[in-house]
Amino acid sequence: MSAVSKVGATRDPARVTRAAWLIGLGVLLLALPHLIYPVLALDILAWGLFAVAFDLLFGFSGLLSFGHAAFWGTSAYLTAFLLGHGQSVPVAIAGGTLGALALAVPVAFLSVRSSGIYFSMITLAFAQMVSFLALQWTDLTGGENGLQGFARPSLLGLDFSDAQVRYYVCLVLFALGFGVAYRAVRSPFGQAQQAVRDSEQRAQSVGYNPARFKFTAFLLSAGLAGLAGAMYTFGHGVVSLEVVNWRTSGEVVMMTLLGGTTTLFGPVIGAGLVLLLRDVLTTANLPVGIVTGVVFVLVVLFFRRGVVGTLHHWLRRR
Repeated sequence: MSAVSKVGATRDPARVTRAAWLIGLGVLLLALPHLIYPVLALDILAWGLFAVAFDLLFGFSGLLSFGHAAFWGTSAYLTAFLLGHGQSVPVAIAGGTLGALALAVPVAFLSVRSSGIYFSMITLAFAQMVSFLALQWTDLTGGENGLQGFARPSLLGLDFSDAQVRYYVCLVLFALGFGVAYRAVRSPFGQAQQAVRDSEQRAQSVGYNPARFKFTAFLLSAGLAGLAGAMYTFGHGVVSLEVVNWRTSGEVVMMTLLGGTTTLFGPVIGAGLVLLLRDVLTTANLPVGIVTGVVFVLVVLFFRRGVVGTLHHWLRRR
């Protein structure tokens, strides 16, 4: 067997595994609103894309952000504001996403110059500033009352008052966002990004600029988080201060770790597990925080790579 054939044979199982995950995830998401409440299914899409965006920064760049709720929440508020002022759904979603991306530019410029806990604290500080502005800037955000009752005008004959219609519209947006993330990590940029994560000194020695790669990864992550926030607003028709709360940043970290970092599929599965568990516990009148915490501890102890990461590792060894 030639060297080229050996390389092809080595790569084939990994490609088959990725293709199987993509097909399985696609089929599951297409059927999801028929298996559970459409609004809950839409939440899984929005939070799943949010977790994928966070994984781009944490898993593939090694940067732990405690402030990603700032981009999710900024986009949610801007989307609601634009819808409330008569803009169409595509314009509102695009405006919210671009608003999150614009906010990410100064945050990324200042934060990527640090690393480790210092980077995390800077992102948390910016998120707290956004949360304070959301509370005080009542003309734009509604303050403690939030924004609600805004219209979602129909488009191309689609009735957005139907929860299933909203779900499948968001599924298209999710597919676009996930496709961007998947292409980014499989591109030369993604490989260089992971090289910077593993060793900045070694990456710099072969000609890479670590700060530039981290800056670009931050913007990409914030933009996808903004798209997810716009989907959340479009699905719920209401925005509250919860979208910029520091707990929101913590929840997306937990979802990503539960599913498995550096997998892209894992964060989506992690988001689904957390939201489904929360829904079951709420209807059963059980303490959500305690049970979710116990589940998280068990997963960290016995599934070090997360649910999907551990399963993928096991299949690769087989």
